[in-house]
Amino acid sequence: MASSTSLDEALGANPLLQDFDFPPFDVVDAKHVRPGIRALLKKLEGDLEELERTVEPTWPKLVVPLEKIVDRLTVVWGLVNHLKSVKDSSELRSAIEEVQPEKVKFQLRLGQSKPIYNAFKAILESPDWQTLTEARKRIVESQIKEAVLSGVSLEDDKRDNFNKIEQELKRLSHKFEENVLDATKNFEKLVTEKNEIEGLPATALGMAAQTALSKGHENAIAENGPWIITLDGPSFLSVMQHARNRSLREEIYRAYVTRASSGDLDNTAIIDSILKLRLEKAKLLNYNNYAEVSMATKMATVEKAEELLEKLRSASWNAAVQDMEDLKNFSKSKDAPEADDLNHWDTSFWSERLRESKFDINEEELRPYFSLPKVMDGLFNLANMLFGINIEPADGLAPVWNNDVRFYRIKDSSGSPIAYFYFDPYTRPSEKKGGAWMHEVLARSHVLSRDGASARLPVAHMVCNQTPPVGNKPSLMTFRELETVFHEFGHALQHMLTKQDEGLVAGIRGIEWDAVELPSQFMENWCYHRDTLMSIAKHYETGETLPEETYKKLLAARTFRAGSLSLRQIRFASVDLKLHTDYIPGGSESIFDVDCRVSERTQVIPPLPEDRFLCGFRHIFAGGYAAGYYSYKWAEVLSADAFSAFEDAGLDDSKAVKETGHKFRETILALGGGKAPLEVFVEFRGREPSPEALLRHNGLLTTASA
Repeated sequence: MASSTSLDEALGANPLLQDFDFPPFDVVDAKHVRPGIRALLKKLEGDLEELERTVEPTWPKLVVPLEKIVDRLTVVWGLVNHLKSVKDSSELRSAIEEVQPEKVKFQLRLGQSKPIYNAFKAILESPDWQTLTEARKRIVESQIKEAVLSGVSLEDDKRDNFNKIEQELKRLSHKFEENVLDATKNFEKLVTEKNEIEGLPATALGMAAQTALSKGHENAIAENGPWIITLDGPSFLSVMQHARNRSLREEIYRAYVTRASSGDLDNTAIIDSILKLRLEKAKLLNYNNYAEVSMATKMATVEKAEELLEKLRSASWNAAVQDMEDLKNFSKSKDAPEADDLNHWDTSFWSERLRESKFDINEEELRPYFSLPKVMDGLFNLANMLFGINIEPADGLAPVWNNDVRFYRIKDSSGSPIAYFYFDPYTRPSEKKGGAWMHEVLARSHVLSRDGASARLPVAHMVCNQTPPVGNKPSLMTFRELETVFHEFGHALQHMLTKQDEGLVAGIRGIEWDAVELPSQFMENWCYHRDTLMSIAKHYETGETLPEETYKKLLAARTFRAGSLSLRQIRFASVDLKLHTDYIPGGSESIFDVDCRVSERTQVIPPLPEDRFLCGFRHIFAGGYAAGYYSYKWAEVLSADAFSAFEDAGLDDSKAVKETGHKFRETILALGGGKAPLEVFVEFRGREPSPEALLRHNGLLTTASA
């Protein structure tokens, strides 16, 4: 008796099982995961059985209890998974690994619930269907579609097989992600001679010395080293763009494109298994291939996605060939011995030199103008002008997972809080995965109201990986990092400014995947808007504003190598679609053969024979982008066209910009998944989207028409 009481007490004290306004990120530990998730699943299983026993085809008897189950799992699992992304440890990993199959089993049981599926179908077929709001109709239709894609219609052996596949896919994705993280973390290049690292900017040297210091080289300083180069984003890029030592660039490049492709961390077999299982899953659901499964819940179809990619590819190809010619000629004029034999580890380096020479812009020299505090002030002022919201620091109101994390409150024009968000800006390679992302912490919901009257407010987190402050210098950002912050904030705005009270389609929930990048890519355009940029770009020491001619050069440099950059994304998107349409796992062609075949049409320099970039392609093997990477380009068309509404209104006309901003807020940012994205776009823009604005912004219109 005593032991079960103490178990109950331990569970009662488990932070994952508490009722909280904001997740207890500061106290959740690996030791809470196994007991916490198991107790939660047990409770939710009971709730699901109760729902199935009492279900009726009405909102209160079906959707309300269902939303409570779905939300609780989303919030608690989201908390644990988030900590794995930003505060990774072997204990946390193994705890998650152990309970993940149990969580997947519950999700399958929920997704395949016949009573719930039949109740949704009864609502769809009832005479009351026409009286439902648009958002409620979308919920019903998407629940029916999701249930079918979760295997609800499969019987006995087929269902067992489907469930085994789902479990194995989750396990493999998890392993893929860990291998990439470990392979990135395991690579260290110690440099002791200053001449070997010549060309690296001060920020990169400071970071490399700081890494060396943290690895036990106690005398490491930026000026004299020693330095440690890693494959973490900021470190890798600084070598590719600035190291004069060609053999160092080659070594780091080869290490990067072969990450997780050998030894214990080899992802090759994992990829093959993932593709094989995805195809089996598609066949069980009566689809020809996995891409068709993916497109079932998107705006596009396989044909439309391929058509757009080809249209953009042909518009980009000649420009990319010209880009390479320009690099050859420029490097030749600088007497570079490699000029006639430029390789992958040369293009970034010579591109940077050409950019500096052509536009007299040095990315590194711009950093002092983009200090993080100023960038955030400018971003918040822009959000206030466009969307009529006020953003204020609320540090201390919610627990955080690291002292660098900031917490903010958003208020509408009447002063009422409408949302909150966390911001975790800096790179921490030992425990935090690379890249940048935004996720929901809590979604807006009337059903989950805290006071029974007003909707529960949405909470988001934004995570970036930029250079941390060094000494008493603030974090100084590259222009690319500036764009990244604006991008993630665009995602966060769509989650936080939603006016949708139906929790299952509020914020970013229920939005077709190929439309979710619209607000994020839309926000990037403002980095080139003169007033916005000038309000941010103040030198962190002198306070002087970025010189006007530098702004003009930035604007001119915007389309620099646009063809090459466009082709890079098209390669990723095309290889993703090919692997999920006509690739035969275990056939005569390997995954790398497919990449080579795609690269012939999407890369001016063919990939190295040993290029294994697919082994690190987290988006499609460990993220949500399988047969969906084209979404970036699809949404870029939408976002460029949306921004062109502001250009049409007149970017210098503040009244027109505010009016257009209000319209954007009331449609794209407010309606969430409660309305089909194409209809939302038309409501904002007054017509269907066109790729013209994207090609124009990228300076590729002339090539396209030619």
